[in-house]
Amino acid sequence: MEKPIWKVVSSALLVCLCLCRDQVVPEPLNRTILDQSLALGRQFLLASQLPTGAFRYHVNFLTGEEAPEESPVRQAGALWGLALIHQDRPSAETREAVLRGLTFFSQHSHRTSEGRRFIRFPGDSNGDSGVVALVALALIDFLRAEPVDAHVPLRQQLDEYLLCLRSLERADHRFYGQYLLSSGEGAGASSPYFDGEILLALVKAARHLQHEELQPLVLRAAEATYATYAREALDQRRDDPKTKGYFQWACLAFAELHASQWPDTQQYAQRAIELAQWMIDVHRTLDRSLNTAYAYEGIISAYELAQSVGDATAQAQFRRVIETGLAKLSTWQVGSAHANAYLRGQSVYHASCTGGILTADKNPWLRIDTTQHQMHAVILARKYVWHAAVNAAR
Repeated sequence: MEKPIWKVVSSALLVCLCLCRDQVVPEPLNRTILDQSLALGRQFLLASQLPTGAFRYHVNFLTGEEAPEESPVRQAGALWGLALIHQDRPSAETREAVLRGLTFFSQHSHRTSEGRRFIRFPGDSNGDSGVVALVALALIDFLRAEPVDAHVPLRQQLDEYLLCLRSLERADHRFYGQYLLSSGEGAGASSPYFDGEILLALVKAARHLQHEELQPLVLRAAEATYATYAREALDQRRDDPKTKGYFQWACLAFAELHASQWPDTQQYAQRAIELAQWMIDVHRTLDRSLNTAYAYEGIISAYELAQSVGDATAQAQFRRVIETGLAKLSTWQVGSAHANAYLRGQSVYHASCTGGILTADKNPWLRIDTTQHQMHAVILARKYVWHAAVNAAR
């Protein structure tokens, strides 16, 4: 005998309620939520900086316990995150924090007789090229927000870091993933992460700080890294970890290339769009259980490019994913008025952790780079996605 339809519906609703009892549908994103999130993230990054200029890397927001591991790359990335926040809204507090961080890396760097500057991070047994790239990015975006004639020594440091990055080019036009701490000479295999970070630093320096001499290298590296880390995975619709590592750095760099209007760079808009579609359809970023803020750095860049080239279909797809994914991640922020059920259930936590972003929806450990990536995504979302209504209301 069949069950009455009302019993079937009631049973289905009960199952849904049981499955979702710990979940809350995120409030639709808007400019106000993003502004609040950025203010909290700024607070966390500033509170996480140590007197030395480095950052607490990994902390439990409930106990205040700090994990013993360290990551020079993520330390440099946190500094870049603060530089981007300063660029978005300059203040004396963020200026001092960025300068403190740059001083830390300058104190732990070495300048060769040829003028190349590379970093010797405390306790590190070898140098990662991504550290130099991210410190260069911090310098680039900080200097873009400052008066042209200010910080002359920092401009000299940037020139020296760029010389180091140029020296890391391999015969295949990718970059050495490491360098020798004794000499700064490139060594080891290339890395999709570091290749993308170096590409972004070089194209930003060329576009925004008059380093036109970098243009040929940027174009060589863009073509070589795309061919290595993206083309085959896109053609075969294969979920490749190398493509995932390269993804957001490539999209950010391709947006710069497209805006540069250099010869043969218009193709990079379509390449970024296809990479974002790969991230959504093949890597399936919306189905991931860990924090995927890095993905939105790339998807939002591709969204802006889809607008630029008039690809309405891609633009609509990216907008839906950004609204869904970034809304969920915005509930993973400690101290947010829009926090998820797990965070709302924690009545006591360390005040210095306010504004930090969870690496997973119920994981109390905060990693500095998770907040850095998400705040960059928030800055991009405010600039390219949630700007029209605000501008129209002014």
